[in-house]
Amino acid sequence: MKQKFKAELQAGHQEDAVAVPFDPGQTWGVVPRRLWRGRKGYKVLAQLNGVSFEGFIVSRQRKSFLLVDEDIKLAAGVAVGDFVTVTIELIDEVNE
Repeated sequence: MKQKFKAELQAGHQEDAVAVPFDPGQTWGVVPRRLWRGRKGYKVLAQLNGVSFEGFIVSRQRKSFLLVDEDIKLAAGVAVGDFVTVTIELIDEVNE
């Protein structure tokens, strides 16, 4: 099930991110999976201002964030502090 929202692109300590305004586990009815060492979350298909990419939703400070790397920011023409339109869909739902 796709989710669409607007959010501010925020600076991160490793990657920038946008806050996800819902609990992915509750909304999608799935538990976070291991993404890489020390990090659990959700693999998603995402669009940021119309630029499509595969990305990750992770938890930081008890909130969920969609990570946005430099290549996506450049392709979308956005910078930290900009408000962006985001569409996300859990990859597991798409592939199953």
